[in-house]
Amino acid sequence: MFWSNNWVTILLVIGIIVLLIGSIVGLMFMESFYRNLTLSQLPLNLLFAIVNALVFVFFYLHFMQDGFSKLRKDTKINSEDVNVSFKDVIGLESAKKEAMEVVQLLRDRAKLKAIGGKIIKGLLLVGPPGTGKTLLAKAIATEAGVPFVSMAGSEFVEVFVGVGASRVRKLFKQARQLAYAHGACIVFIDELDVIGQSRKFSAFGSQEKDSTLNQLLVEMDGLTEQQPVVVLGATNAAEGILDAAILRPGRFDRKLYIDKPNLQERIDLFRYYMKKVKYDPTIDIGRLGRRCVGKSPAEIMNIVKESALIATRNKRAEVVYKDFSEALERVDLGTARQLTMTADEREATAFHEVGHLVTVYQLHPTDDVFKASIISRGGALGVVWHNPREEWHSQRRDTMLATIKVSLAGYVAEKIKYDTTTTGVSQDFTHATQIAHSMVWRLGLGTNGFIGDFSSIPENELSNDLRDSLNKEVYRILNECAKDVETMLRADWVIVERFVQELLKKDELEFDDIHAIFNEFGKARNQVPIETVHPDDARYMPPPAPPAGDAPPQPSPQ
Repeated sequence: MFWSNNWVTILLVIGIIVLLIGSIVGLMFMESFYRNLTLSQLPLNLLFAIVNALVFVFFYLHFMQDGFSKLRKDTKINSEDVNVSFKDVIGLESAKKEAMEVVQLLRDRAKLKAIGGKIIKGLLLVGPPGTGKTLLAKAIATEAGVPFVSMAGSEFVEVFVGVGASRVRKLFKQARQLAYAHGACIVFIDELDVIGQSRKFSAFGSQEKDSTLNQLLVEMDGLTEQQPVVVLGATNAAEGILDAAILRPGRFDRKLYIDKPNLQERIDLFRYYMKKVKYDPTIDIGRLGRRCVGKSPAEIMNIVKESALIATRNKRAEVVYKDFSEALERVDLGTARQLTMTADEREATAFHEVGHLVTVYQLHPTDDVFKASIISRGGALGVVWHNPREEWHSQRRDTMLATIKVSLAGYVAEKIKYDTTTTGVSQDFTHATQIAHSMVWRLGLGTNGFIGDFSSIPENELSNDLRDSLNKEVYRILNECAKDVETMLRADWVIVERFVQELLKKDELEFDDIHAIFNEFGKARNQVPIETVHPDDARYMPPPAPPAGDAPPQPSPQ
């Protein structure tokens, strides 16, 4: 293998040595005049030779030796250089179990071959951005102890026809050589959807991307048991985008779904990344995990880094809970900005946001309020930040109705106080109307008896009576939700006034402040502890599990 890779260099070195010996012998037999003349011209001739050689090498590499299609020098990575084990992949327990099977197949390939089995050729890692697909691929290579060849899908795409296919051929040639030398090799293609999208067949010829995909399919079909190469592909695109040929048996026929971390995994992630910063040991890590429902590992890492920057800016020696809270707000809500408002406008904003706050706390079955603010962020004059208490992957009717009520609560609060409203209700109305429309037109969650997804039918094929009935049901849902919110707010108006006073005084209210005020009026929810695998985190006291619901953090802007 060494000779096949370096035979040209070896022959060149031998040839140069022979020429040097011959030149020295020739000079020894020359007359002194001609020998001196030859030696005096030697530097100039050597300079010309070097220039000619450089020009020849440049043209040879860039035009005669596939210069545009050559691979990066750092494509191949040794498994010991990756140095990422499954212990470094926090969470993803189900994905790691599936990945460990691939590792065992690579380790025990002799036993597998003895019983007539075959090592899988392709494993597709599917999941949202930042969930650890690349990290998991590196961990598989480290645990299996085999070379790791990595490229991104965009590196195969060029404007020149044939370059992508040539790079695929060279990549798999390198992988086969490494598999021959080390027993196996892993090829990792990140962002596979760049070259793996469905092909478009046309009479005018295929695109460069299609020829690259065709070459990838051919190379995967040509993998043999004698040189086991496992191809790992990562994508955050929907499976329907990928070409059907790339997903058939014998290619990427095994899929590994990587989801966002659950509550315990988020706590573990915070523990892992917080080891790298100095922080207040009294911080309730469980609360941080509960505030980050729907966050990916990359986002949690960014929150920890951002909190350290905030602590440094505030000249603190360690990170405190307030720094983490501010980092979360910057990520989700944007940077706070000082906006000059009149006293009347600040009061109207406070009533609007308190309407959202009280409604979430009192009526929403899945969400908790973590912050209320009348400080401007982005395009909003104020915000109420609420999150689900835990992951929910589907929503029931009561959860969707509660979300509509929360969206309309700012409008209702302004209406009760001033008998009029401001333009701040625009986004709230849009959000509420979209949910109500989806309930009636798509999900069959109205009360008029209509079942089906009517939005999938062209409007000109729906009768006027049917459209009117559906739209009347949407309006009825919105109207009834607004009435329910008004009844609740009028009954608890003294609490609304109390929150408005606190907001006007402090500008912002945190979770503890909100809980304390409700406790004054006997409205606080009971806090019950839950068991975790970390007994030292017994301070974590989340609310009881809700009956249903799922929603990302929903700021309610003025």
